Amino acid sequence: MSTLARVLIAPAPARTLIPIGTSTRSVGWLLLAMLAGSLVIALSAQVSIGLPVGPVPLTGQTLGVLLVGAALGSRLGMAAVAVYLAEGIAGLPVFANGAAGWAYFTGPTGGYLLGFVPAAFVVGRLAERGWDRDVPRTVAAMLLGNVVIYVVGAAHLQSFVGWSSTWSSGVEPFLIGDVVKVLVAAGALPGAWWLRRRLLDER
Repeated sequence: MSTLARVLIAPAPARTLIPIGTSTRSVGWLLLAMLAGSLVIALSAQVSIGLPVGPVPLTGQTLGVLLVGAALGSRLGMAAVAVYLAEGIAGLPVFANGAAGWAYFTGPTGGYLLGFVPAAFVVGRLAERGWDRDVPRTVAAMLLGNVVIYVVGAAHLQSFVGWSSTWSSGVEPFLIGDVVKVLVAAGALPGAWWLRRRLLDER
């Protein structure tokens, strides 16, 4: 079994940037954390980066998903993404560029939205193991999260545009933007941990 597989499967200490655990917090706090996480993703989805490329819009949405996963951990981060998707399917304008509804979720972009769920789990799981506390491991965790989103998203997109166009319309245009977002996260997460340690006098 690979090192990465052991990290994802083995029990984790569940110590995340935002310390919310079911054993120490009420259900109300957990719900508030999930709603706050879904709001972060919804706001990031409205930040357009350049112009839309093909059937998939270019926004800050993936950055929001991966940051929420890292900050809340695997289970709570994944739950926050699920809440976000439920809000959009129910008709709230939380998807990219204010889109909403079941038709949008099942359209060309739907695979990327669905990929947010396992991506948040993977990044959250790695964060629970301390991968969000230094730049190299944060970069690795964010890249893995993006790969998960690309795999699920491209597999769905190909049914609309065909495999021959999937790379050019659903992957290649976003690579540079995602590298920038990974670098932003690589500075933000370790920086947030440093600030938390200073404020709470943690070692």
